[in-house]
Amino acid sequence: QVQLGESGGGLVQAGGSLRLSCTASGRSFSDYYMGWFRQAPGKEREFVVVVSGGGATYYADFVKGRFTISRDNVKNTVNLQMNSLKPEDTAVYYCAARTGTYYSTRQSDYNFWGQGTQVTVSS
Repeated sequence: QVQLGESGGGLVQAGGSLRLSCTASGRSFSDYYMGWFRQAPGKEREFVVVVSGGGATYYADFVKGRFTISRDNVKNTVNLQMNSLKPEDTAVYYCAARTGTYYSTRQSDYNFWGQGTQVTVSS
């Protein structure tokens, strides 16, 4: 069992940066693929990025070059550095964890979810 908690959301102007953090409780954190998803008002939740236990990453096209995911398997944390933010990045951002042997962009493949943190980008 893994419990996840996000922090770091807030209000930022377009072009600015935010750093989200997700802290996991439980054992064997390095065994989990850790993903970030987001849900904008009136839209479905969508995949943003995933990182494997060993640090391999896969990004959604719309964040490539702007967002960077990293993880610390000692501190049980995964971070999302978001730069060059746009108003369309406004959403609730969720941290998620899954077991398995491959990364996934599908929400249904993730076993554990955080409560989400709001990111608002003003124009």
